Amino acid sequence: MNPDEILRIVDQIHLDRKIDKEIVFHGIEQALIIAARKHSGEDSNVVVHIDRLSGEISAYRDNIPLTTNEIAERIGAQTAKQVMIQKIREAERDALYNDYQLLINQLVSGSVHRNEANGACTITLSNTEGILPRSEKIPGESYRNGERIQAIVVDVKKSGTKLKVILSRSRPAFVERLLEQEVPEIQEGVIQIKGISREAGHRSKVAVACDDPRIDSVGACIGIRRSRIRNITDELNNERIDVVSWSSDMLTFIPQALQPANVDEVILCSLLGRAIVLVQKDQRSLAIGRKGQNVRLASRLCNWDIEIMTRDELDEMLTKAFDDFVAIKGISTELADRLVGEGFFTYDDLSIIEPSDLREMGDLSEEEADEIVEEAERLADENEKLIASRNNSSESPNINIKDKKESNAPSSNSETTVESSAENSAVSENEESA
Repeated sequence: MNPDEILRIVDQIHLDRKIDKEIVFHGIEQALIIAARKHSGEDSNVVVHIDRLSGEISAYRDNIPLTTNEIAERIGAQTAKQVMIQKIREAERDALYNDYQLLINQLVSGSVHRNEANGACTITLSNTEGILPRSEKIPGESYRNGERIQAIVVDVKKSGTKLKVILSRSRPAFVERLLEQEVPEIQEGVIQIKGISREAGHRSKVAVACDDPRIDSVGACIGIRRSRIRNITDELNNERIDVVSWSSDMLTFIPQALQPANVDEVILCSLLGRAIVLVQKDQRSLAIGRKGQNVRLASRLCNWDIEIMTRDELDEMLTKAFDDFVAIKGISTELADRLVGEGFFTYDDLSIIEPSDLREMGDLSEEEADEIVEEAERLADENEKLIASRNNSSESPNINIKDKKESNAPSSNSETTVESSAENSAVSENEESA
């Protein structure tokens, strides 16, 4: 091979395919080595080096130098060309792989090339193709060929000489990137996104904060006449975005996360990671949301298990829990009162308490604490079977699968869960407008 021709090939590949020259030189060297071994045997020790400045090739076989003619004779031109093309494609793939590794969880845009039979989409990006799996699409979305869309990169895989770039539009990070794109204050770091909880295609909650008290972080994200947030909801196929103010104080943050409902009081039960939120009766369905969506997203955003109830419901639950606990051998009225005060309302709750916490709360021995936990587990199992039996006997032929699963979930007579509250609450007109 002519040295000038080698330099010309390297320069051309570098300019056309944006591959570093050193990678191209190395690929040519490896191609020549593989081709030489095919000619002289796989066990032969072949070393090839190309001078980066002159393009001159120096080669050794079993530590014996080879002349230019010998190189040409021993390395077939066609074989070397085929291997070189493969190596260059691999080098191009590796360069793209490194580029897209840096773009993981970052925003990219492209046009829809085709819709696959399995529901996935092939997206033409700037220098390769991306795959948008069905599971990563926003539910209910469909795309036309040639339509421009945005997504985030979630994974990059090598497949032979090709690259697989996996995209997503359904993850919380996609909403975060869109906010960064639309809100300059977030790009500049003036406003921070503290958390996002999302149910793609339906609703997202975003918690934002700002160290400068003069800046309204929520208002800046929403924009004048909702202009900024509207651009994001349009991109998300009209998915609702709730932007709330973040606080490190959960007593402040949880009511913010449950907007648009009004909260009367928040009671934190640290041992269980549970937050009991008291609301007025007319706010209950709004706080829970349709099918429990509002409280479910708020729970994820705050990382607390939030339960919505009225003051009357709480009083009834406290009384029932106290009576249930004092009936268990080994639990005094003082211990029962303390357990209820810490948010333990059901046998299920009591069955998962750490024995060390129970011993400390009731000044119990290890054996006494273990016996109480075992009894709580037994009672929880009995209660679950009783509820399942009642539900099975009262099921109607038209009950759906979801209702069956939820009615068979572990519970006690005194337990009020978020999901059951959501199922049994009528959705108010306020919730619809919110």
